[in-house]
Amino acid sequence: MPLQRLDISQLRNLSKVRFQPSPQINLISGANGSGKTSILEAIHLLSLGRSFRSHKHKTYIQKETSECVIFGLIESDTGLAQIPQPIGLKRQLDGGLDARISGQKIQSLVELTQALPVQLINPDAFRLLEGSPKIRRQFIDWGVFHHVPAFINAWRGWQKALKQRNSLLRRGKISDKLLLAFDQELIRLGAEVNQYRHDYLDRLIPVFKEVLLSLNSGLEVNLQLYQGWDAQKTLAQAVDASRQRDIESGYSNTGPQRADLRVKTPTGDALDALSRGQQKLVVSALKIAQGKLLIESGRSIVFLVDDLPAELDKEHRGKLCQLLEALNSQIFITSVGPEIMDYDWSETTDVRHFEMKAGELSHYPSDALQES
Repeated sequence: MPLQRLDISQLRNLSKVRFQPSPQINLISGANGSGKTSILEAIHLLSLGRSFRSHKHKTYIQKETSECVIFGLIESDTGLAQIPQPIGLKRQLDGGLDARISGQKIQSLVELTQALPVQLINPDAFRLLEGSPKIRRQFIDWGVFHHVPAFINAWRGWQKALKQRNSLLRRGKISDKLLLAFDQELIRLGAEVNQYRHDYLDRLIPVFKEVLLSLNSGLEVNLQLYQGWDAQKTLAQAVDASRQRDIESGYSNTGPQRADLRVKTPTGDALDALSRGQQKLVVSALKIAQGKLLIESGRSIVFLVDDLPAELDKEHRGKLCQLLEALNSQIFITSVGPEIMDYDWSETTDVRHFEMKAGELSHYPSDALQES
């Protein structure tokens, strides 16, 4: 569901911006602090209800204002002539959040994510390799969520069972019989979540390898899911073996909450074995592979690429642009300098150039001349 229109009010230095993007390639350049990344931040907020730049909403609501508002029109994935679907989000300084789709207030932010899937490739994307296992679990679960409708209910049920079990463990003296009663639901739903993750990764790996080969034929990188316990045991066996340790520590030590995506090269962890530029290619390949899988399932996805030239030379920038263009998806790319303009986009691709200056967005003069 690509964005046909995007209105942003009182987000950082964007007092009021109306943006009519291309359904394909959108190139946004501007000086540091001009507001170009805030355009991507607004789209990210509209999709997930949270910023990728800060966990604190007060940091992105414009100073001296009480709220920021983001509104968009998204077109249907069916390709049929339909009225664009409105989607909006209002975040208030006091923490209040009002998100709506087609005028109806949503019950969960999951509905935003389902309506407008986005993938972000930015300078902080290295966190996928160097950050905590939680970041990599979120990466996997994003993909599973968009491919398996039943996943979200299983995941929520398992999370609830895990919190209840940990609450019980923190009480101290508890009977084995009571703990066993809680374990049954935890194991049933945890095993379901784990299987969904394994199945998804089996689909993702060959696509990832294909994408990475296109970006750098000399890189050999393998993905492996550590499920959170010994692969030779069932979850029931692992929980049973860890029960006494759990009682002593006051929390659950084994299970899907300990899962991690391991990214390896023949010489060790990708984080240690690869250069910064190679790491960016690996992370980009992971994000693009997820997008390709979603597109192949008949869905649309919006790619947000912030500061594309960072860590990449001209050759690899070109390869990345070539891959993004081939997705035939809606893509927003930012850059400080003219590097995003030096790729030879296909004449059949709808490419629109924009310039950001002090919170004001405008077409590049070359585009304006062509349109006049």
